[in-house]
Amino acid sequence: MKDLKSKLYRIIFHVDTFWGKFFDVFLLILIFISVVLVALESVTSIKQNFGQLLFVSEWVITIIFTIEYILRIIVSWNTYKYVKSFWGIIDFISILPLYIAIFISGAHVLSVIRSLRLIRIFRVLNLSAFENDSKLLGKALRDSLRKIEVFLYIVLVMVIIIGTMMYYIEGAENGFTSIPKSVYWAIVSLTTVGYGDISPQTGIGQFLASAVMIIGYAIIAVPTGIVSAEMVNAKSDNTIPKCFKKSDFIFLKLVLKSIGITCPEIFREQLVKNNSRNYFNN
Repeated sequence: MKDLKSKLYRIIFHVDTFWGKFFDVFLLILIFISVVLVALESVTSIKQNFGQLLFVSEWVITIIFTIEYILRIIVSWNTYKYVKSFWGIIDFISILPLYIAIFISGAHVLSVIRSLRLIRIFRVLNLSAFENDSKLLGKALRDSLRKIEVFLYIVLVMVIIIGTMMYYIEGAENGFTSIPKSVYWAIVSLTTVGYGDISPQTGIGQFLASAVMIIGYAIIAVPTGIVSAEMVNAKSDNTIPKCFKKSDFIFLKLVLKSIGITCPEIFREQLVKNNSRNYFNN
């Protein structure tokens, strides 16, 4: 029984065997077909002619994914860890929409969530470089989360103030019938979307709108800069000067000591990762 579980675990969770890769490629094809089926069903003419076929096909694919999810839980050596992991959650919510559709009409269109599972293609095709880059991007986003939260809070305060000012300046006669609607206009203008459904008519209102649009262009650069800076930091943390020899580290230590500088902490962190800390501890 243990041998069977081990074999199934290797097939389902790893791609280092023929059947493991076949299993994952088969699932990726099913995911792609499932997303296409949901898209086709939204076309009225196709739904009228092939609605029943699409419905049955979606259920067959959902049942396969349900069996796959149950198998993952059974053969996993740490079931709780898998269930609460990112991929475990994605696997679970990808089978929910069609079951929810039994009680809530139209919920089956949420099956497109399965497309998130296509990210596994990097692991299946052994595209390690892309996988490493995705981890780098993920780390940068996590590290910049607090700064972005502060930034969004400031933006939220700005749009509330701007919306309230525009409501007071323009009033209901110019389309700004309430503060929430004015805040909606402020968000649309600040993000430089500009639907044009409501617009200021007075000179003061147009001046304020112009200022908001100019500020919007500047605001776009802020989160980009935050994430970019964190990506540079994340990349520098993973970049170790492997071309350096032991003699290079010793020479650098002597140079720093000669001018009264101890080993910078950033070098220590890099050297620990490179198992070279002892070069500076002598």
